[in-house]
Amino acid sequence: MPRYSVFNITRYFVKLYCFAKHTQDGLNECPLLFFFVKIKTLYLGGNQMSFDFETLIPREGTASVKWDGREGYFGSADPLPMWVADMDFAVPEAVSRAVMARAAHPVFGYTQATDSLYESLMDWMRKRHGFEVERDWIILSPGVVPSLHAAVIAFAQPGAGVIVQPPVYFPFFSAVTETDRKLILNPLRLENGRYRMDLEHLEQCAAQGAHLLLLCTPHNPVGRVWSKQELHAVLDIARRHDLVILSDEIHHDLLFPGASHTPLQVLAGEGGEIVTAVAPSKTFNIPGLGLSALIVPNPKHRMALRKAFELLHLGASNPFSLVAFEAAYREGEEWLEALLVYLTQTRDFVAQYLASQLPQIKLIQPEGTYLLWLDCRELGMNDIELKKFFIHQAKVGMNPGPVFGDGGSGFMRMNIGTSRLVVAEALERIRGALEGTK
Repeated sequence: MPRYSVFNITRYFVKLYCFAKHTQDGLNECPLLFFFVKIKTLYLGGNQMSFDFETLIPREGTASVKWDGREGYFGSADPLPMWVADMDFAVPEAVSRAVMARAAHPVFGYTQATDSLYESLMDWMRKRHGFEVERDWIILSPGVVPSLHAAVIAFAQPGAGVIVQPPVYFPFFSAVTETDRKLILNPLRLENGRYRMDLEHLEQCAAQGAHLLLLCTPHNPVGRVWSKQELHAVLDIARRHDLVILSDEIHHDLLFPGASHTPLQVLAGEGGEIVTAVAPSKTFNIPGLGLSALIVPNPKHRMALRKAFELLHLGASNPFSLVAFEAAYREGEEWLEALLVYLTQTRDFVAQYLASQLPQIKLIQPEGTYLLWLDCRELGMNDIELKKFFIHQAKVGMNPGPVFGDGGSGFMRMNIGTSRLVVAEALERIRGALEGTK
């Protein structure tokens, strides 16, 4: 079949998808649609393992922020949800089994992490990232966002400077401003379609008396996986200015072919004032269970962070999150490998579609995460107009760029952690809406 006909075929699938009305019974009770979905998957590049990422699992009515929260966020339940950073895929079967087994016990009391849980993280970091983590270095946290707040409280006194590199995940800003610290911006630079750090400016920011750098690697939303050379330069600056670095590496398992992530602490060796934030939440699609970990080799830093968590009255003792955490790290690797194949195919599909059908929208080629950073500046709309266009005309719900700070104007963040059929419909909606504005 000629490759040039792929988008006409996709449009046909989308029409079938619209016929199914995207309801709880629509996609799951339309045999004709599923027949074409399977053909489409083979044609566009389907997953070769025995995991089903193509079938859309209905999430309406589950109190899903992504699906049931559309009315509150967009002012309408019509937009196809491509925003909140969770995926529409079933978790690894081992995770479901572990949670159901724990739920079978009728007492849900306070729960502590077992040695086995810590060992599962240590084994994962050693195998996947070459990071030899000691048991005493690990502090469990209810999430990376609370960890950002705890780090700011622990390592920067009120009024002290904290460096953030926009455009970046918006809680990085609030973790600083809501704790009465000074926000110091070190904007990323977009050059020839690829982002880089402005290291000269970072040095200037550090020289202003900053105490802490909040680093995001792999980066949300621009998709960069910072190179060893870039990270070594950051470490050199940190050493010269006694800067503590909170390295948010929560997306470190979600890499596209050709990308290589190295934990900042591995590069720093025994030196370096590094706190590494990791979690199975993005990797295995369990963010709603609320459990992450901080890896903190420096005992003084561990003490400071524990005091901050106590001040915030935060604990990490959910009986379901604990068993899910361990099961994911122990038994989820094959599922993850299949997921990476599927996400890569979806990313490539979006890139091809935009290049041929929507050339006004440029994809910033991601090296990691399942979040795509779309440059919409050639559409000739300001940010208010862009937001209205996507919500009310295209009916596609994405995160507007300005929420990610400086450099976000004219951009949108698209979540492709869903069935490729849904991604195809979103692109078709955008194309159709743009044609309607001509």
